[in-house]
Amino acid sequence: PVLRLLEAQLQDQRREHEEEMEALRNQADLMQEELEKQQQAFLQTLQLSPEVQVELGLQQEITRLTNENLDLKELLEKLEKNEKKLKKQLKIYIKKVQDFEASQTMVPVERRLHERNMQVAVQRKEKDFQGMLEYYKEDEPLLIRNLIT
Repeated sequence: PVLRLLEAQLQDQRREHEEEMEALRNQADLMQEELEKQQQAFLQTLQLSPEVQVELGLQQEITRLTNENLDLKELLEKLEKNEKKLKKQLKIYIKKVQDFEASQTMVPVERRLHERNMQVAVQRKEKDFQGMLEYYKEDEPLLIRNLIT
């Protein structure tokens, strides 16, 4: 049983190796064909006059640059589209954070304002106010934000 298992594994490995070798042979054949085509094109180019060689070289470079330019334009469009999407998401998240902060700060502020209103009512009987507002130092940023909005 162990010998049969090892023989089966060996046959599987041999089959995989042969398949890999066949794929590599095919790849090598394709590369050889491409090399021969390039050599023929190169030999044909060498037979042309120097002016034609320069012109062909320029045409090839123009074609390469045009293709590269199109690829870059496509990439730019994708990036701009992604930037717009991210800006929209950022606006949504900023709004959510502001709403959350407002909901978190409004509840304690409303309680404190209610407590202060009760204190103010008592204090008005005792003090003469000159239009000044009394508040806790830690509530200053919230008070300024509420006054602005």
